[in-house]
Amino acid sequence: MTPPLLEIDRVSARFGGVRALDAVSLSLSEGEICGLIGPNGAGKTTLFNGITRMYDTFGGSIRFAGRAIDRIHPRHVVAAGIARTFQNVGLYGGMTVLENVMLGGHHAAGQSMLGSLLRPAAARQAERDLVARCRSILDELDLDALRNEPAGAIPYPTQKRVEIARALASRPRLLLLDEPAGGLTHSEVAQFGELVRRIRDAHRLTVLLVEHHMGLVMGLCSRLVVMHLGRNLAQGTPAEVRANPEVVAAYLGRPSNAAGAQT
Repeated sequence: MTPPLLEIDRVSARFGGVRALDAVSLSLSEGEICGLIGPNGAGKTTLFNGITRMYDTFGGSIRFAGRAIDRIHPRHVVAAGIARTFQNVGLYGGMTVLENVMLGGHHAAGQSMLGSLLRPAAARQAERDLVARCRSILDELDLDALRNEPAGAIPYPTQKRVEIARALASRPRLLLLDEPAGGLTHSEVAQFGELVRRIRDAHRLTVLLVEHHMGLVMGLCSRLVVMHLGRNLAQGTPAEVRANPEVVAAYLGRPSNAAGAQT
């Protein structure tokens, strides 16, 4: 049996007197698209921050590709093969689209300034290679024509794609998407679902998706993990989760409304 790519076992997190995560467990198989859902305040983004080491967790363990990552530096998480996007787009508005995407490649490479000074020819070649690779990613996401535009000047839905392009530039094995459909129209949400499938296949990714748009989640994800009040509530196929009375009571509302719910 193939071991999970990501394995989270009874992980907790606390802020002051509030336990934001309470013995949460989750595992991901390589190549799957899994949805992480639940009400606001359920702990979904906190779990993302724990995986990427933006927050400290305690108890339990987080393992990626067989390696413990719950005590390593955040930059080593990127180098290990985990990339993420954010609820609020985290682009540098004054930098161009291409420059923003290249940051993802720089973070993954971990090239030091001293190394660049000692090996300038190699550093210049590495930079040319990175530009070519990032332009290829931009072309794949229909963004290359905007590569020289300031990221802050392009429409919000397009900024969302640029953030995904930046994540792809780090050559991840696991992509964490935090509410990527927020602010998108109905037609843009449908196109986004197709984009996620396409990049999953093209880049051999595993995807963990936090999203409130239930139409997207139910149609895109093969499996759902439901959180509530910092704890695991349920998991299963979209059909199983939709029919789960505890999930309906805590999050989805009436079953007839679940498929199109958006909160």
